[in-house]
Amino acid sequence: MKFSLTLLLLAATCASTQAQDRRQVAEPQIPPPGVVLGAQLTSRGTSLAEADEARPDTARLQAALDRCPPGQAVELRPDGPHDAFLTGPIELRAGVTLLVDRGAILYASRNPRDYDLRPGVAGTITEHAHGCKPLISGDRVANTAIMGDGIIDGRGGSRMLGQELTWWELAAKGRPHALQNNPRLVVFAGCDNAILYRVQLRDSPNFHVSYSGGTGFTVWGVIISAPANAHNADGIDIGQPWPVVPEPTTDVTITHTYIHAGDDIVAAKAPLGYPTSHISIVHNHFYTGHGMSIGSATSGGVSAIRVSDLTIDGAANAFHLKSNLKLGGVVRDIQFDHVWVRGSKNPLFIETHYDSSGHEVDGDDPHHPPRFTDIRFTDVFFEGGGKIILDGLDAAHPLDVTFHDVRLDRPDRYAVTADHAVVHLEGSNLTARGDDVTVFSSPGGEPMPADEGRFVPFPVPISSLDGPRP
Repeated sequence: MKFSLTLLLLAATCASTQAQDRRQVAEPQIPPPGVVLGAQLTSRGTSLAEADEARPDTARLQAALDRCPPGQAVELRPDGPHDAFLTGPIELRAGVTLLVDRGAILYASRNPRDYDLRPGVAGTITEHAHGCKPLISGDRVANTAIMGDGIIDGRGGSRMLGQELTWWELAAKGRPHALQNNPRLVVFAGCDNAILYRVQLRDSPNFHVSYSGGTGFTVWGVIISAPANAHNADGIDIGQPWPVVPEPTTDVTITHTYIHAGDDIVAAKAPLGYPTSHISIVHNHFYTGHGMSIGSATSGGVSAIRVSDLTIDGAANAFHLKSNLKLGGVVRDIQFDHVWVRGSKNPLFIETHYDSSGHEVDGDDPHHPPRFTDIRFTDVFFEGGGKIILDGLDAAHPLDVTFHDVRLDRPDRYAVTADHAVVHLEGSNLTARGDDVTVFSSPGGEPMPADEGRFVPFPVPISSLDGPRP
């Protein structure tokens, strides 16, 4: 069964306890061009000629964004044989759309010095990370957008200028503490009514998209691609704690997207004091990565999330709800329905003792107990076996989870462990046993059929980590 996005969002206005975006979201419209820029560079395979690395378009891109009238777009167009633009960090403006046309590629600079927040820090491993400007940023600018059918390439698999390492190789060296200083591709901080529409984002050195501290964010028809082993190359992070904007993050819709990531595919997070809520993730296809995730930072509270009509194909983790005593808070009213999962070695991890290696800690006080409650899985089909973990913190903070018509293709191929949990099994063939585990069983409805041909190939080629690109 397919679902109408409009109907899903309208339902939220009728029932305040319904988890999802409270807006009435429609497909975005591309605005008219206010400024048109023609490409002056030509792509060479998946990159640029070495001589063109010294010909950035950063200044003219920023000047165009600065002078473009609100309600219009800065349009990046191919021009004859020229199809490429090269940029260092640029800043979006209120009401202005960055429009990347079909056939145009916006390449990120490979020069670490372009991204320095502190002199000489970008492209290095330090005691504290976050030393880079993002490639494209919106800082408290409302109604800004990135649109088009072109490509924004972060070049995470390319050697940094002046170094023998790629951004991704630096990230691998920085593990397990994630202290590499790599730029994110797109960051919206405090941007109400921001939009990503149809554009392809690929090979970010770090997270592809971060959105926090705003009300209203729409991601529609976007393709995000990175290799499965590109460290910290998350797809979309909502409520990401850095940079911290002193506002809640709320009313987000992610729809009709295809995401092939190197870390969390989509993650909802909440730093201490700043809740994240009312998120709709509907009609999407996810591939490799570390899951449809919540956490690990949940201190501010995460609530009212609906994930519906989703395929997860080949992800290391399919669902991953994670926190610990330094990052924890209340996670509640989370609904997953009509989801098909196959080929995941960890189909479901809910864990309150997650080892985040300290890089997202909300201070040093280990007294933020995670509490996962009212977590609901309805009409979910798992195929291929793997590990399932249902981990509550302790007897005072048990996990509360419901499985309604949830089917494992072959239960004998799944290793299920549980502790400190209250588990409701309604017409599901999953079993749960463990320390301090209470199970309530009841009949369900008609089980959801298997995949019904819903799994589809990823629509674009994926880059490789087998050797750096130029």
